[in-house]
Formats: sequence, structure tokens, C-alpha cells
Amino acid sequence: MQALRLLLYSRNGCCLCEGLEQRLRELALDQLQPPLTLCVINIDDGATPASIRDRYDLQVPVLVLVELEQQFSLELPRVSPRLGGEGLFSWLQQACTKALGSD
Repeated sequence: MQALRLLLYSRNGCCLCEGLEQRLRELALDQLQPPLTLCVINIDDGATPASIRDRYDLQVPVLVLVELEQQFSLELPRVSPRLGGEGLFSWLQQACTKALGSD
């Protein structure tokens, strides 16, 4: 399977958003099965569609798995702000496995 994108809907100045982004950037996301590519989307950016801003305004940070070819998209459950390192890596692997139905 092609690598999935892991979208992080975020905003500047949000300590939860910035903390999660930092923890995700420290992980070897390309070692997950399937590999993930992180894409951070600032919901306050003028290029972000209003529908995205409206949907995630009070919910950021939000993680979404996206596979473009099959037009697959799945919002992941909120991750604990205390989860990092191997715990976050394992959580993401479990989320991918569950999302793709390969338990």
C-alpha cells in the first residue's frame, strides 16, 4: 500500500498543537506499517478552506489519516498530550492497523 498522509490540523500559538507536532516530528513515521508522511495544516492560514476552519476551530490538534488514490480519510481519536516516544509510535501503529481493518 502507498504511504498514508498524517494530517495534523493545528494553529500557531496552541501549546497542545505545537507539542504534538514536535513529538510527531521526532518519530520515524516512515517505519510504521504503512509508512506515514506528516503534513501540518494551520487552520488559521488564509489558504485553509473555511469548512476546515469551521470544523476544527475548537478541536485542534486533530489527526487525520488520508490516502489520496482511494480517497480514504479517517479522523483519529484524540491523542493524550502525555503520550510520546515509543508510546505515541505504538498508538499510531494501532490506529493505522484499526483504520485499515487489518487487526
